[in-house]
Amino acid sequence: MMKKLMMIAIATGALMLGATTFAAETAPKSVIHVVTVAWKEGTTPEQIKAALDGAKALPAQFKGITRVWTKPLKIQNAPGAEVKKDQVIVMEFASEQALKDYDGSDAQKAWYKAYTPIRRQSTTFDITNE
Repeated sequence: MMKKLMMIAIATGALMLGATTFAAETAPKSVIHVVTVAWKEGTTPEQIKAALDGAKALPAQFKGITRVWTKPLKIQNAPGAEVKKDQVIVMEFASEQALKDYDGSDAQKAWYKAYTPIRRQSTTFDITNE
């Protein structure tokens, strides 16, 4: 009986070690930059489209951005929030350094020409596994 329990403990330990190793190997090292946005009152659909199209073009303009998402499926605002967010833009950066390099870059400045004039308020979140 003791041998059987020992074998179960060893097998369980091996499985847990394997799962931990697998999780570490599959966890991306990129940085996800999440921007929640409230557009200014009176912003037109054409202005919003131009800002979102500009965001979608960023990977071609800045090599450190690998992907961009602009179609939110759900936006959850805090109950009683003074300013309701109505857009989410997500950018994937190759690394933390790429995110730092993007700040103030020509690509960011070009995109901001369409984005900042219609942005009422935004909040950003940066997430990585490293």
